[in-house]
Amino acid sequence: MQFQTSHSLRCGGSLISLDTPLVMGILNITPDSFYDGGRFDRMESALQQAEKMILEGARILDLGAATSKPGSPLISADEESKRLLPVLKAVVEAFPEILISIDTYNSATARAAIEKGAHIINDISAGNIDPDMMSTVGEMKVPYIMMHMQGTPETMQNNPQYGHVVEDVKLFFAQKVDEAYAAGITDIVLDPGFGFGKSLRDNFQMLAAFETFKTLNLPLLAGLSRKSMIYKTLDSTPQEALNGTSALHSIALYKGAKILRVHDVQEAMECIKLMEALN
Repeated sequence: MQFQTSHSLRCGGSLISLDTPLVMGILNITPDSFYDGGRFDRMESALQQAEKMILEGARILDLGAATSKPGSPLISADEESKRLLPVLKAVVEAFPEILISIDTYNSATARAAIEKGAHIINDISAGNIDPDMMSTVGEMKVPYIMMHMQGTPETMQNNPQYGHVVEDVKLFFAQKVDEAYAAGITDIVLDPGFGFGKSLRDNFQMLAAFETFKTLNLPLLAGLSRKSMIYKTLDSTPQEALNGTSALHSIALYKGAKILRVHDVQEAMECIKLMEALN
């Protein structure tokens, strides 16, 4: 069924198999993220959350120091690095076995973080915000997660429009993958960008057709955790969206997701275990 496509990532000196999907735990070092803003922006709380997610089964931690919720302005690499790098250093020292992804659109932040022990770059703009990002990642020889976003976080939800959202996103990736290979990047993960410049209808159309992104022959990441497509549909809040998140995670896994980017690691691991049993 859906787990049959074999993918792996060269990461941290090892070959990481994606035959069984992995969980990427979100560690937001920001005061203003849409769900957990301010909860983990201090060193002690960030390390406690990192440990909790690792014990629950996260294979990757995704550290981010710049919020990308709708309406957010871009921040400079200097501001981002001041928030990020001390926590990154502490996580690397405390948990040397964990793979660390850096959620950034700034190439200077990416370079500094890789030099200090990060293993993966996760770019919401696929190089559109910082034109030096792909060449930096190619030079540093780390995996690159490229996401589709229409506009920037500040403008992305201002009436996004597509001819056909699934085909438009696939065409975007086809172009960006060529750019990434030309820049020397060899390990690429695709994230269709649920909630990033998409209407509720667009988001559900993408999830319904998620398996069609497998034609690009690259591993797929699903970033659905507690997003507005869940809580607005259910007339609830991000805090009440865990059950809906698990429901959509199961659909994404069935349709071929290889990485789940999540706030709640234990519940995502349960989805993976149940899907493995089904397969």
